[in-house]
Amino acid sequence: MKTALVVVDIQNDFCIGGELAVAGGEEVVIPANRLIGAFRREGAPVIYTRDWHPKNHCSFVRYGGPWPAHCVQYTPGSQFHRDLDVPDDAVILNKAWAPDSEDLSGKRSSELFPRLTLAGVRRVVLVGLATEYGIKATAHDARAEGFEVIVITDAIRAVRVRSGDEQRALDDMRARGVALLTSAEFLGTFMGLAA
Repeated sequence: MKTALVVVDIQNDFCIGGELAVAGGEEVVIPANRLIGAFRREGAPVIYTRDWHPKNHCSFVRYGGPWPAHCVQYTPGSQFHRDLDVPDDAVILNKAWAPDSEDLSGKRSSELFPRLTLAGVRRVVLVGLATEYGIKATAHDARAEGFEVIVITDAIRAVRVRSGDEQRALDDMRARGVALLTSAEFLGTFMGLAA
C-alpha cells in the first residue's frame, strides 16, 4: 500500500518561544526527522503543511478568535523549526491563508488530499502539531477521504487548553479507525512497504 508522510505544522510559533507554543513542541522534531529520512530513502512521498495566516485571520483574538496572532505569513514564527529536515525540493502546502477560514487540515485551502490521491497514496502517516487541532483534523479528514491513517504518538504534542483534551483527541481518532503507533513500531512494521 503506497504510504505518504504528512508533517503537520512544525513551525516556530508552535515551539518553545513561539506565540502559541505547545509544551514540548520542539520534541517532535527528532522522531519526525527519523521518519522523513526513512520515507525519503524509500522514495515515498513526504508532504509538509503549515499554517499560513494573514494578519487579520479569524482565529486571532483581535478578530474574534481564541488564539494570539501566530504563523503570520512571512514572519519568523511561520517558518519551520530550524532543526526540522526540510529539503530544498520539499513539497510544502500552505493552509488557512484566507482571513475567514480556520481550516486546520488544509482540506479547503490546500491541495493535500487531491495530491495524495493523484499520487496513488492509500495510507497516510501523520507527525507534528498539535494533537487535538492540526493532527486530529487532518486524521479526521484523511479518514473521510478514504485513507488509512497512522498517527505517530512520539512525534505529536498537545496544546491542552483543557484537562483531558489530549486523551480525548487520541480516543476520538482511535474511534474513527486511526492507528496510533510509536515511530519505532511504525519503522519496524511498515517501512519497506511504503513505496
